[in-house]
Amino acid sequence: MPSAYVWVGGLAVAAAVATWMARHYALRGNLMDQPGERRSHTVATPRGGGIAIVLVVACAGVYLMTRQASVDALWLGFLPGLLLVAGIGWWDDHRPLSPWLRLGVQAVAATMLAAGAGWQSGHWLPALLAFAAAMALVNVWNFMDGINGLAASQAALAALAYAGLLDGGWQWLALALLAGCLGFLPFNFPKARIFLGDVGSGALGFALAGLAVAAWVTRPSSQAPLLLLPLCAFLIDAGFTLSGRMLRGERWWTPHVGHLYQMGARRWGHTLITVIYMAFGGISLLLSCAALQAGLAVTASVTIMVFGTGAALWFLLRRGWRD
Repeated sequence: MPSAYVWVGGLAVAAAVATWMARHYALRGNLMDQPGERRSHTVATPRGGGIAIVLVVACAGVYLMTRQASVDALWLGFLPGLLLVAGIGWWDDHRPLSPWLRLGVQAVAATMLAAGAGWQSGHWLPALLAFAAAMALVNVWNFMDGINGLAASQAALAALAYAGLLDGGWQWLALALLAGCLGFLPFNFPKARIFLGDVGSGALGFALAGLAVAAWVTRPSSQAPLLLLPLCAFLIDAGFTLSGRMLRGERWWTPHVGHLYQMGARRWGHTLITVIYMAFGGISLLLSCAALQAGLAVTASVTIMVFGTGAALWFLLRRGWRD
């Protein structure tokens, strides 16, 4: 294997070139996100740039899998599942689909990941958690992909955190995801020249679910709580927002502008809110690294503290940023 710097740098360049090509493809094909009352942008912007991240991660995954003496079952569930989620997202970027069709395809992909996790671990609990993680994160990343740089920067931070928790091929895959996000971000932040699209947001969520599951089945159980820390900001914002919409009887699966990050973007602009979320994600990353060698009591306490602090900030900021 090359050095980590060469691996990340080379794949980031590849992702940047692929994003540039995806932007020109979207402009020629008129794949544009139009402004609207349920959107946070004000100018028509090409979509589908996340295909670059998908290509980098998928190609890196195939390469890493073929270098193994024996292929782990989890790889066989992860890679086809990733392509399924990305494929239905790519289709939706071209021709809007029923949310239930997308959800059905996502469930098939989540089942593939769950089967791989169950087969590799020999237990049903990792399979159940893999299915839940895939279904949740695919949709969380889709819901939270609404302002410049937010979804890709949070995925990059989470990928870096998982790279520190994993080893072997999965560690290199986490670095590939980091590289893909780094190559895409200059086209999306601070000014968005292209959006991830459903192909990118769903694939980011699925890729992170795969990395979290890989860490769950290969790392000591004392590190399990740390797997939630890289996802904290998105889980809190999406979880509380969607729970509130369900309790009010709203169509929670439809586009809206009720997330905390959307409220903040209307008041302070995209760049500042993305930086705030990055700062929170960076703190979570540092805490996960600091607690890596600690016992279960410490890792659980750190995770509860971070989620508790994040929840308190969510309620305080939502009150202050309410229109």
